Amino acid sequence: MSGEEICRKLEEISRCGASLEEILAQAVDLLHQSNPRFHWTGIYELYPDNVLRLGPFLGAPTDHVFIAVGRGVCGTAVAENRNINVPDVSRAPNYLACSSETRSELVILIREGSKIFAQIDIDSHDLDAFDREAMTQVEKVADYLAAAYAQATGGGAL
Repeated sequence: MSGEEICRKLEEISRCGASLEEILAQAVDLLHQSNPRFHWTGIYELYPDNVLRLGPFLGAPTDHVFIAVGRGVCGTAVAENRNINVPDVSRAPNYLACSSETRSELVILIREGSKIFAQIDIDSHDLDAFDREAMTQVEKVADYLAAAYAQATGGGAL
């Protein structure tokens, strides 16, 4: 399923009155199912205290429910205001291991302008799992979710 198809499905549930939480959970589910190389898919929401908090996810449970900005790949993405694709987590000095099986990680920020609401974090058991097509797909969904966050929060922080 392409990023556009996922966004169309999210728009359908949004028009039916789904809450932001329901839209986020559906986005995680659709992304996770869209690619057999996506072994753990979740959303970390950014709170005003500069802590990322785990929201909906699919995959093995993780101890990393709270991540400080600047810590690990997820926290670094926020601190540096950029998406991060780690083809080989064993070469990432700041990697926080969620699973011994994880070989690569993708973090795409959910943001509108300079405002970061959250991020999509995807882990794979495969090395170099995230090609340009996969990144573009996740970026499209992140852009859709940024608009949903902006609408739900009036553009403000959570």
